[in-house]
Amino acid sequence: MNTSKYPWWLSEVVYQIYPRSFQDSNGDGIGDLPGIISRLDYLKDLGVTMLWLSPCFLSPMADNGYDISDYRAIAPEFGSMEDMDRLIAEAGKRSIKIMLDLVVNHSSDEHIWFQRALKDPEGPWGDYYIFRKTDRPLANWRSIFGGNVWEKAGDYYYYHTFHRKQPDLNWDNEKLREEVISIVRWWLDKGVSGFRVDAITFLKKEDFSRNYPPDGADGLANVGAFGQDVEGIGGYLTELKREAFDYKPCLTVAEAFGVKDENVAHYVGEDGYFDIIFDFKAADLDYAGEWYHRTSWTVKDWEDKIMHDQLRTQNYGWCANFIENHDQPRAASKYLKEYADRPEAVKTLGAMYFFLRGVPFIYQGQELGMVNFKRDHIGQFDDLSSIDVFQRGLAEGRSAEEMTGVLNLRSRDHGRTPYPWDKSRYGGFSDHKPWLEMTEEYPAINLKDQIQDPDSIYSFYKELICFRQKGKWKDCLRYGSIERYTSDNAGDSRGAGMDQVISYVRKYGDVKLYCWFNFSNRPVTVRLPCDVAAENEAELAEISWHTQDKVDIAGDVLCLRPWQSVVLRAGI
Repeated sequence: MNTSKYPWWLSEVVYQIYPRSFQDSNGDGIGDLPGIISRLDYLKDLGVTMLWLSPCFLSPMADNGYDISDYRAIAPEFGSMEDMDRLIAEAGKRSIKIMLDLVVNHSSDEHIWFQRALKDPEGPWGDYYIFRKTDRPLANWRSIFGGNVWEKAGDYYYYHTFHRKQPDLNWDNEKLREEVISIVRWWLDKGVSGFRVDAITFLKKEDFSRNYPPDGADGLANVGAFGQDVEGIGGYLTELKREAFDYKPCLTVAEAFGVKDENVAHYVGEDGYFDIIFDFKAADLDYAGEWYHRTSWTVKDWEDKIMHDQLRTQNYGWCANFIENHDQPRAASKYLKEYADRPEAVKTLGAMYFFLRGVPFIYQGQELGMVNFKRDHIGQFDDLSSIDVFQRGLAEGRSAEEMTGVLNLRSRDHGRTPYPWDKSRYGGFSDHKPWLEMTEEYPAINLKDQIQDPDSIYSFYKELICFRQKGKWKDCLRYGSIERYTSDNAGDSRGAGMDQVISYVRKYGDVKLYCWFNFSNRPVTVRLPCDVAAENEAELAEISWHTQDKVDIAGDVLCLRPWQSVVLRAGI
């Protein structure tokens, strides 16, 4: 079939780097751009084709770079603009593209725009932000990082969805929008190939005078519950696509919390604001509204959330598939729980999401099966959100020990610990104490131990990428449709039930791939569909992909081993 009709970016495998924690090149304990450059050959060998860099712009680092004070400058701790130019060039030599984080819902309060605005909130610079002359906050909205969204500044209050040092930009201001468009074009001219667009669903604001029922002891209501995907946001995003993203070919992926099902068609697809979006329903299945409001979940609950996103998006465009990022705990710990240290379980977790419909994203260290750390007290945490959650939990009567336990499950710091290149002190990341404590000071999980081991999680991810990019069924995996598939249990009472299996079907032309992933420590027997029946196991082995040593098939029954993944092609 002709695949040229599909977008070029469906052939990408994106690897996210958190620059502070990837590789320190100058011994200050902070990762930097030269450090990334020194590891490009590793990334090329792994098989990734695009690097997404979390922000490395000039910033006072109140939120580790998501508070930008100059969109056209590099933070000194990360290097220089010359280093960025060299990174783009050296990555290009290895056929690796660069994607940047575009943070334009807000800036830093140290940005020159905001500093000018503070001097004259009623003037032209003041209109770059949202100021109100009032003697009290306009409504009872809680910011994402705690406290009211309205922060006092002299006779005025200014609005911040996130931290008080991250004032929101006023997208009703045409001049502000022109500034953002100019920034995007400037980076595209430098050779950047994509943008991950941060917190974009917050651009349009709710009615500032409207109060909501409080959801915490502080008497405030979480702005995230009602302040996203507000009617009217489409005008901003349509202009941003037309004037900025369409300037040169690039991949755009939106952090799209809160997008209503009926609005997905506006966000993705040929006429969508973006190429792909991150959906967070599956990522956030383990808590209800707040980190310390925990919820239990089953494999079927997880599958429901995954497939809801896949099927609603398929009607219009493509998904951005991920299990980890800089805002999430380690996937092995979150999804596999007490089995996080089982390599075969981590492999099945990787395969399950990697074969979904859309573009796969890998977060640094995920390819090693990194797990969560265990901290003893709040002083060991850096993340603004973690510290806020801890304090709010105390205010609601929870103990320090209980809240530390919550953070050990869910803190954003889990994904931000330095990358473990080897088992030496500080893991080869630096010869200086890192800015954030390692998951383990002498890491048991590290690249050096895994890179020569053909059975390691690293080797598995490398195989996974190769199978998607170069394998016999790559077109089906890149471009094919997806359907939910409900298998029949073959009735072996010694094994686990189908409620421990995630399964789906990928289709492209005359190729049909049945995919099963056993998330149990017990075998599961599956009744094969008639179109994959074969006379003998050898024939099936030639048309299958699977984890572990073999596929166990007897007649029309497939026995999935504990934590096994199996993909079988139909119609042979």
